[in-house]
Amino acid sequence: MSNSRHVPVMLQRCLDLLAPALRQPGAVVVDCTLGLGGHSEALLTQFPEARLVALDRDKEALRLSGERLAPYGERATLVHAVYDELPEVLDRLRIPRVQGVLFDLGVSSMQLDEADRGFAYAQDAPLDMRMDQTTGISAAEVLNTYPPGELVRILRAYGEEKQAKRIVAAVVREREKEPFSNSARLVELIRDSLPQAAKRTGGNPAKRTFQALRIEVNGELSVLERAIPAAVQSLAVGGRIAVLSYQSLEDRLVKQVLAAGAASTAPPGLPVVPERYQPRLKLLTRGAELPTEEEIAENKRAAPARLRGAERIREAIE
Repeated sequence: MSNSRHVPVMLQRCLDLLAPALRQPGAVVVDCTLGLGGHSEALLTQFPEARLVALDRDKEALRLSGERLAPYGERATLVHAVYDELPEVLDRLRIPRVQGVLFDLGVSSMQLDEADRGFAYAQDAPLDMRMDQTTGISAAEVLNTYPPGELVRILRAYGEEKQAKRIVAAVVREREKEPFSNSARLVELIRDSLPQAAKRTGGNPAKRTFQALRIEVNGELSVLERAIPAAVQSLAVGGRIAVLSYQSLEDRLVKQVLAAGAASTAPPGLPVVPERYQPRLKLLTRGAELPTEEEIAENKRAAPARLRGAERIREAIE
């Protein structure tokens, strides 16, 4: 258990991005990815006037961060929910608009560190990968039951795995002999099915397949596609959103939603652009911001992080 798991990625930069919106009394900030509560604790400490609503689909994460955030009492409300359920959660809490929203889309470090959840390819564990273990199908079920074409699509779309066909052919051959249950067998099979050249690049050759299975099992991209627009929608004018993503698929999705909000939707050629076509967002980051070299040296998990932020500058006029 290294200390790096307690260091939230790009923490100060996230706080600085959200600060102008959270300094006012009565501000509400939503941490959509509570995890171990590192970002949440920093938000509560740095903005003593703010109230926090934090979501996580993982009951174990909620329990642990609940203990960590207990000293803040009423200021922190923790909710068992997936982050695309944000509108319903705010509705239940009778909060019409919020001043800040933070997403940290890295798989919670806790889940990567916990061998028995089957996220890690570095040690043998049951192939589960569900962030909420009370619901849904496991990674083993995906591997054992999905048709080959569907598995190839998942590895390509979610893992950006160029060798998807080879890996899937091997999986299908092996699952007929015996269904998959543990990660070590899958890692070995991926190693054996890749050509030499593919093994020399980019770390553990199983990494992309594991990423793809994790995204499929937890519906991460489809959840994100609903969650980011919903979060933007929940911001008050002057409210700010900050999103940390760790892989290109997520970052592209975040970029598209924020860029669309920051663009004018007016038909070309209007001499004066009516209010309803004006951009609703102002981008706060030029492209995606990256972690500093010092931060990566201190916390290797920060390396792939990309941070984007935006401010709500006007109401949407329907």
